[in-house]
Amino acid sequence: MNETIYGSYGKTLQAVLDYLVQQIQSYSSARKERSGEAAYEHLIYRIKTPDSMEEKCRRKGLPCTAYSALHDIRDAIGLRVVCCFLDDIYENIASIAAIPGVRIVEEKDYIRQAKPNGYRSYHMILDVEAPYEDVLGQNPGHFFAEVQLRTIAMDSWASLEHQMKYKHDIQNPEMIVRELKRCADELAACDLSMQTIRNLIHEGS
Repeated sequence: MNETIYGSYGKTLQAVLDYLVQQIQSYSSARKERSGEAAYEHLIYRIKTPDSMEEKCRRKGLPCTAYSALHDIRDAIGLRVVCCFLDDIYENIASIAAIPGVRIVEEKDYIRQAKPNGYRSYHMILDVEAPYEDVLGQNPGHFFAEVQLRTIAMDSWASLEHQMKYKHDIQNPEMIVRELKRCADELAACDLSMQTIRNLIHEGS
């Protein structure tokens, strides 16, 4: 059996991912016990497939090595936290930042500053210290993970936009791009209204 681009680090990546998932699920359960509401609607996670990682290395002009995959590229581990409300996104960010061994090394807030096409999401790159040797020979080692946080509306829109990006025989693509941008703005307004309604409900309780 041929070794993948991750080399001997495949099980380590899974262990780091499992740790992050357990920590996120744990603080969500604690929040639900405290307030009756979970911290998010659902949590999606994965290790990028070796084929996808090799393709990304080639696209970036990097050698297809474990060093490239785990040091130069920082999304071998990926998580998506999908929330019901806008405020939940920022509460999750604070909770993730408080996970032991986690340090946020990059943040991009595409919610407050949406991309021109209407894309909204909050992206973070985490540096996770874990009791395993990394590609630099350090132990405890440091491993990167990408986290995206969105509302349900943002996630639905991103799924549709993703379909358009990878479908090459679409008729009237310019019109669809305009419609997608309009939908993104309408969904953003809806997210704000939903947050306002939630705040009013909580104020009255």
